[in-house]
Amino acid sequence: MLPYNYKLKKLKGDASFRTFYRQIKETKKSVIVHASKEKEKNLLIYDAINRLLIQNKILAPKLYSENYKQNFIEIEDFGDQTVFNLLKKNNNQQLNLFKKSVQLLHKIQTIKKNKVINFKNKIYKIPRYSNSILHEEANLFTKWYAKKFVKKNKFLKFKREINEQIIILSRNLRCKHNVFVHRDFHVSNLMKFNGKLGVIDTQDALIGNRAYDLASLIDDVRFKTSQKLKGDIFRYYIKLNKKNIDEYNLINDFEILSILRNMKIIGIFTRLAIRDKKLKYLKLIPYAWRLIELRIKKKPVFNDLKKILDNNFSNKMRKI
Repeated sequence: MLPYNYKLKKLKGDASFRTFYRQIKETKKSVIVHASKEKEKNLLIYDAINRLLIQNKILAPKLYSENYKQNFIEIEDFGDQTVFNLLKKNNNQQLNLFKKSVQLLHKIQTIKKNKVINFKNKIYKIPRYSNSILHEEANLFTKWYAKKFVKKNKFLKFKREINEQIIILSRNLRCKHNVFVHRDFHVSNLMKFNGKLGVIDTQDALIGNRAYDLASLIDDVRFKTSQKLKGDIFRYYIKLNKKNIDEYNLINDFEILSILRNMKIIGIFTRLAIRDKKLKYLKLIPYAWRLIELRIKKKPVFNDLKKILDNNFSNKMRKI
């Protein structure tokens, strides 16, 4: 049940089980977030992560009220000005907008705390981004996408071979798993509000590899960028983080995590279409393939994975 005493306008949803409504109370706006499925993650944990960000002077939606029993919370309304929308309108400002996004990421990655008190007055500790979670995510590619396209008589062999490659790549990661990772740090989840950049969709945050969110931003399946712009963004991140990183290790992990993330994305978008009838994400799959192809040719460690993918997915198939 949602509050009825004020005007509610349903907002465009995302890939989660949440539904969003803009609530207008006289001159004040807020957003009602409703979730009956995965309720703990989408309401309780979502607000807990936002609280931790706010405590660290990072713009995230404040909680106004909660009715957890009735499956909703009321949060601050950041409006509709996403960085994605700003990028589309301002071609000559793209690098500047990405630099501001990298500055926000840099600030997020300086967070030291991993615990926060949630609105139930209990401690929430952000979990670690373990290799088992990374494997499970990347295997969504096999579970949903490959199962649809790989021939039945080849599927078990494919599944075994691709899983071996995922394990090999995760073992080749070199950066420490010690920073706040949003896990969906892309331009549709970054908002301009009151002259500052803020972040939404935070409920999946973990403590992990600094290259993951950087790969989410630069190799974003939702917004196409040139290789030159990708390189400029990457170099700007290095400039901001010179004291904290080994550049060689960062490049290594960035390429691995970009490939694994885009495999995961292809699996998730296929699942959204098959399980949830959300077909709009299918059109993004060809660009996810292009991003995999861009990174997979970089190093010999990717050769076996490239061969497996090339043997099972034709160029024509990748464009569907």
